[in-house]
Amino acid sequence: MIAVDPQNPRAVSYREELARRVPEDIGGDDLVVVIGGDGFLLQTVARLGLARRYLGINAGHLGFLLNDVDDWDRLAERLVGGRFVETRFPVLSAAMHRSTGEVVVDFAINDVYLERMTSQTVRLRVSIDGDTVVDPLVADGVILSTAVGSTAYAFSAGGPAIHPAMRVIGVTPICPHQPRLSSMVLPASSVVQVDVQNAERRPVRCVADGRGVDAVVRVDVRLGPAEATLCHLEGHAPTLRMVHKLSG
Repeated sequence: MIAVDPQNPRAVSYREELARRVPEDIGGDDLVVVIGGDGFLLQTVARLGLARRYLGINAGHLGFLLNDVDDWDRLAERLVGGRFVETRFPVLSAAMHRSTGEVVVDFAINDVYLERMTSQTVRLRVSIDGDTVVDPLVADGVILSTAVGSTAYAFSAGGPAIHPAMRVIGVTPICPHQPRLSSMVLPASSVVQVDVQNAERRPVRCVADGRGVDAVVRVDVRLGPAEATLCHLEGHAPTLRMVHKLSG
Protein backbone atom coordinates (compact mmCIF):
# COMPACT_ATOMS: atom_id res chain seq x y z
CA MET A 1 0.00 0.00 0.00
CA ILE A 2 1.26 3.48 -0.86
CA ALA A 3 0.07 6.56 1.02
CA VAL A 4 0.97 10.00 -0.34
CA ASP A 5 0.45 13.47 1.08
CA PRO A 6 -1.87 15.12 -1.49
CA GLN A 7 -0.99 18.58 -0.17
CA ASN A 8 2.71 18.10 -0.89
CA PRO A 9 3.59 18.60 -4.60
CA ARG A 10 6.97 16.93 -4.15
CA ALA A 11 5.32 13.89 -2.58
CA VAL A 12 2.88 13.66 -5.49
CA SER A 13 5.75 13.71 -8.00
CA TYR A 14 7.62 11.09 -5.95
CA ARG A 15 4.51 8.90 -6.05
CA GLU A 16 4.53 9.10 -9.85
CA GLU A 17 8.20 8.06 -9.94
CA LEU A 18 7.50 5.10 -7.66
CA ALA A 19 4.33 4.07 -9.54
CA ARG A 20 6.39 3.52 -12.70
CA ARG A 21 8.54 0.97 -10.90
CA VAL A 22 6.51 -0.92 -8.26
CA PRO A 23 2.89 -2.11 -7.96
CA GLU A 24 0.41 -0.32 -5.69
CA ASP A 25 0.16 -3.36 -3.42
CA ILE A 26 3.92 -3.61 -2.85
CA GLY A 27 4.51 -5.53 0.38
CA GLY A 28 0.83 -6.48 0.75
CA ASP A 29 -1.60 -4.96 3.25
CA ASP A 30 0.96 -5.15 6.04
CA LEU A 31 3.47 -2.70 4.54
CA VAL A 32 2.60 0.96 4.00
CA VAL A 33 4.99 3.08 1.94
CA VAL A 34 4.40 6.66 3.12
CA ILE A 35 5.51 9.55 0.91
CA GLY A 36 5.59 12.96 2.58
CA GLY A 37 7.11 14.49 5.70
CA ASP A 38 7.39 13.30 9.28
CA GLY A 39 4.04 14.84 10.14
CA PHE A 40 2.25 12.98 7.36
CA LEU A 41 3.83 9.71 8.50
CA LEU A 42 2.50 10.29 12.02
CA GLN A 43 -0.95 11.09 10.61
CA THR A 44 -0.89 7.91 8.54
CA VAL A 45 0.06 5.72 11.50
CA ALA A 46 -2.72 7.30 13.56
CA ARG A 47 -5.20 6.61 10.75
CA LEU A 48 -4.17 3.04 9.91
CA GLY A 49 -2.98 1.84 13.32
CA LEU A 50 0.11 0.28 14.87
CA ALA A 51 -0.41 -3.22 13.49
CA ARG A 52 1.21 -2.35 10.14
CA ARG A 53 4.78 -1.67 9.06
CA TYR A 54 5.64 1.80 7.75
CA LEU A 55 8.42 2.74 5.35
CA GLY A 56 8.62 6.48 4.86
CA ILE A 57 9.99 8.31 1.82
CA ASN A 58 11.15 11.81 2.66
CA ALA A 59 9.42 14.47 0.58
CA GLY A 60 9.56 17.03 3.38
CA HIS A 61 12.43 18.74 5.14
CA LEU A 62 14.32 17.03 7.97
CA GLY A 63 12.61 13.66 7.74
CA PHE A 64 14.05 12.02 10.87
CA LEU A 65 11.62 9.10 10.60
CA LEU A 66 11.94 8.69 6.85
CA ASN A 67 14.27 7.44 4.12
CA ASP A 68 16.01 9.88 1.78
CA VAL A 69 15.91 8.74 -1.86
CA ASP A 70 18.24 9.77 -4.69
CA ASP A 71 17.92 6.71 -6.96
CA TRP A 72 14.40 5.51 -7.75
CA ASP A 73 15.50 2.35 -9.54
CA ARG A 74 17.58 1.32 -6.55
CA LEU A 75 14.68 2.09 -4.21
CA ALA A 76 12.34 -0.08 -6.29
CA GLU A 77 14.83 -2.97 -6.21
CA ARG A 78 15.07 -2.75 -2.43
CA LEU A 79 11.29 -2.59 -1.97
CA VAL A 80 10.59 -5.52 -4.28
CA GLY A 81 13.41 -7.55 -2.71
CA GLY A 82 12.40 -6.69 0.85
CA ARG A 83 15.82 -5.20 1.45
CA PHE A 84 14.99 -3.02 4.40
CA VAL A 85 15.30 -3.28 8.16
CA GLU A 86 12.31 -3.23 10.50
CA THR A 87 12.67 -1.61 13.91
CA ARG A 88 10.04 -1.57 16.63
CA PHE A 89 9.89 1.68 18.56
CA PRO A 90 8.03 2.25 21.84
CA VAL A 91 5.17 4.71 21.78
CA LEU A 92 3.78 6.92 24.50
CA SER A 93 0.36 6.14 25.92
CA ALA A 94 -1.46 9.21 27.18
CA ALA A 95 -4.66 9.35 29.25
CA MET A 96 -5.98 12.91 28.93
CA HIS A 97 -8.55 13.90 31.55
CA ARG A 98 -10.79 16.76 30.46
CA SER A 99 -12.70 19.21 32.65
CA THR A 100 -15.93 17.57 31.45
CA GLY A 101 -14.91 14.27 33.06
CA GLU A 102 -14.16 12.64 29.71
CA VAL A 103 -10.90 10.69 29.45
CA VAL A 104 -9.30 10.58 26.00
CA VAL A 105 -6.65 7.89 25.49
CA ASP A 106 -4.21 8.28 22.61
CA PHE A 107 -0.70 7.21 21.60
CA ALA A 108 2.28 9.10 20.24
CA ILE A 109 5.39 8.00 18.39
CA ASN A 110 7.03 11.41 18.82
CA ASP A 111 5.61 13.34 21.74
CA VAL A 112 2.77 14.39 23.98
CA TYR A 113 2.82 18.00 25.07
CA LEU A 114 0.69 20.37 27.11
CA GLU A 115 0.45 23.97 25.96
CA ARG A 116 -1.34 27.10 27.07
CA MET A 117 -4.58 28.04 25.29
CA THR A 118 -4.45 31.74 26.20
CA SER A 119 -1.83 34.44 26.53
CA GLN A 120 -1.26 33.45 30.17
CA THR A 121 1.35 30.99 31.33
CA VAL A 122 0.14 27.67 32.71
CA ARG A 123 0.70 26.29 36.19
CA LEU A 124 1.43 22.59 36.30
CA ARG A 125 2.22 20.03 38.95
CA VAL A 126 4.59 17.39 37.58
CA SER A 127 4.78 14.03 39.34
CA ILE A 128 6.98 11.08 38.44
CA ASP A 129 6.14 7.61 39.75
CA GLY A 130 3.84 9.18 42.33
CA ASP A 131 6.37 11.71 43.63
CA THR A 132 5.82 15.41 42.99
CA VAL A 133 8.99 16.83 41.45
CA VAL A 134 7.82 20.40 40.80
CA ASP A 135 4.76 22.31 42.02
CA PRO A 136 4.03 24.57 40.37
CA LEU A 137 5.87 24.68 37.08
CA VAL A 138 5.04 28.09 35.61
CA ALA A 139 5.69 27.83 31.89
CA ASP A 140 4.16 27.82 28.43
CA GLY A 141 3.81 24.05 28.77
CA VAL A 142 5.78 20.82 28.93
CA ILE A 143 6.80 18.18 26.36
CA LEU A 144 6.97 14.45 27.03
CA SER A 145 8.80 12.66 24.24
CA THR A 146 10.14 9.31 23.15
CA ALA A 147 13.76 9.01 22.07
CA VAL A 148 12.57 9.09 18.45
CA GLY A 149 10.61 12.28 19.17
CA SER A 150 13.41 13.94 21.14
CA THR A 151 14.80 15.48 17.95
CA ALA A 152 11.49 17.17 17.09
CA TYR A 153 9.67 19.75 19.25
CA ALA A 154 11.59 18.81 22.40
CA PHE A 155 14.95 19.53 20.77
CA SER A 156 13.69 22.90 19.53
CA ALA A 157 12.62 23.69 23.10
CA GLY A 158 16.11 22.99 24.42
CA GLY A 159 15.86 19.28 25.22
CA PRO A 160 18.63 16.77 24.46
CA ALA A 161 18.83 14.70 21.31
CA ILE A 162 18.41 11.08 22.44
CA HIS A 163 19.55 8.11 20.37
CA PRO A 164 16.46 6.45 18.85
CA ALA A 165 17.46 3.00 20.17
CA MET A 166 16.91 4.09 23.77
CA ARG A 167 13.66 3.29 25.58
CA VAL A 168 13.19 6.44 27.66
CA ILE A 169 10.83 9.35 28.27
CA GLY A 170 12.14 12.87 27.83
CA VAL A 171 10.63 15.71 29.88
CA THR A 172 11.23 19.21 28.51
CA PRO A 173 9.57 22.37 29.87
CA ILE A 174 8.45 24.93 27.30
CA CYS A 175 9.80 28.38 28.19
CA PRO A 176 9.80 27.79 31.97
CA HIS A 177 9.44 30.93 34.07
CA GLN A 178 9.59 29.42 37.54
CA PRO A 179 11.50 27.35 38.42
CA ARG A 180 14.06 27.22 35.60
CA LEU A 181 13.55 23.49 35.34
CA SER A 182 16.02 21.62 33.13
CA SER A 183 15.08 18.79 30.78
CA MET A 184 15.10 15.27 32.23
CA VAL A 185 15.45 11.81 30.71
CA LEU A 186 13.52 9.10 32.55
CA PRO A 187 13.71 5.31 32.40
CA ALA A 188 11.15 3.32 30.41
CA SER A 189 9.28 2.23 33.54
CA SER A 190 8.43 5.81 34.56
CA VAL A 191 4.90 7.16 34.79
CA VAL A 192 4.57 10.93 34.44
CA GLN A 193 1.47 12.70 35.73
CA VAL A 194 0.86 16.36 34.95
CA ASP A 195 -1.94 18.19 36.75
CA VAL A 196 -3.20 21.57 35.56
CA GLN A 197 -3.76 24.20 38.22
CA ASN A 198 -6.32 27.00 37.83
CA ALA A 199 -7.54 25.30 34.66
CA GLU A 200 -10.60 27.56 34.42
CA ARG A 201 -8.48 30.70 34.19
CA ARG A 202 -5.44 29.13 32.55
CA PRO A 203 -6.80 26.46 30.17
CA VAL A 204 -4.47 23.87 28.68
CA ARG A 205 -4.51 21.82 25.50
CA CYS A 206 -2.84 18.43 25.22
CA VAL A 207 -1.42 17.35 21.86
CA ALA A 208 -0.38 13.79 20.93
CA ASP A 209 1.60 13.69 17.66
CA GLY A 210 -0.31 16.72 16.40
CA ARG A 211 -3.79 15.60 17.56
CA GLY A 212 -5.11 18.09 20.10
CA VAL A 213 -7.55 17.78 22.99
CA ASP A 214 -8.76 21.00 24.66
CA ALA A 215 -9.63 21.74 28.29
CA VAL A 216 -7.34 19.12 29.81
CA VAL A 217 -6.90 19.08 33.59
CA ARG A 218 -4.64 16.05 33.99
CA VAL A 219 -2.50 13.82 31.79
CA ASP A 220 -0.93 10.47 32.64
CA VAL A 221 1.86 9.41 30.27
CA ARG A 222 3.91 6.21 30.10
CA LEU A 223 5.55 4.04 27.50
CA GLY A 224 2.71 1.82 26.37
CA PRO A 225 2.87 -1.88 25.60
CA ALA A 226 2.21 -1.23 21.90
CA GLU A 227 5.04 -0.39 19.50
CA ALA A 228 5.37 1.23 16.08
CA THR A 229 7.22 -0.65 13.34
CA LEU A 230 9.24 1.67 11.11
CA CYS A 231 11.30 0.42 8.18
CA HIS A 232 14.57 1.79 6.86
CA LEU A 233 16.45 0.84 3.73
CA GLU A 234 19.66 -1.18 3.80
CA GLY A 235 22.58 0.90 4.97
CA HIS A 236 20.55 3.05 7.35
CA ALA A 237 22.85 4.28 10.15
CA PRO A 238 20.74 5.90 12.89
CA THR A 239 23.62 7.53 14.74
CA LEU A 240 25.08 9.14 11.61
CA ARG A 241 21.63 10.18 10.47
CA MET A 242 20.85 11.89 13.77
CA VAL A 243 24.14 13.80 13.77
CA HIS A 244 23.77 14.75 10.10
CA LYS A 245 20.18 15.94 10.41
CA LEU A 246 20.80 17.97 13.56
CA SER A 247 23.95 19.62 12.24
CA GLY A 248 22.48 20.32 8.79
